[in-house]
Amino acid sequence: MLPNTWPVILEDGDLILRPLRFRDRQVWDSVREVNREWLERWEATRPQLDSHLAPPSYYEMVRQHRRDGKATRALSMAIWLREGKGERFIGQITLGGISFGAGRMAFIGYWIDQRFSNRGITTRAVKLLTEYGFSELSLHRIEINLRPENEASKRVAEKAGYYFEGIRLRYLHIDGAWRDHLTFVKENAAIL
Repeated sequence: MLPNTWPVILEDGDLILRPLRFRDRQVWDSVREVNREWLERWEATRPQLDSHLAPPSYYEMVRQHRRDGKATRALSMAIWLREGKGERFIGQITLGGISFGAGRMAFIGYWIDQRFSNRGITTRAVKLLTEYGFSELSLHRIEINLRPENEASKRVAEKAGYYFEGIRLRYLHIDGAWRDHLTFVKENAAIL
């Protein structure tokens, strides 16, 4: 049995990572709408052969996240920030492509509300999820793959202790085309 007990909730001071719920739809829609232009050049898109497929609805996305979380294939978490007695949704982070066996690896992807960028919150979220992947799932290696022109994401990876490994040409379909990505890696020192 895998060590993951879904749903996973991770906390670090005022930072909370937890799965999206159906009741979070309105706030998720609102934050995504406010950040549409800020995020679109970094967002995954469908290549021409998949362009006929409609994107999943919010509810389908949450259901898929639950299935993936229970199976420990991917842990998709909402990023919340405590404010007074409440919490504010400010982004998402995923430990995806989880592979056990000989590889024991995964990747981290994330996005943040522009109004909360450059405050160190994304770096904290990456560190928190990385620590969970290493300590609870005993992963050997976690990657962050990012577009070369995404300086903010590069800083997040470096501040979270990831090192530059190399370039992946035409790695992911982003903003309508196959885009090159830089690969940053962190290895689990406890199992090297």
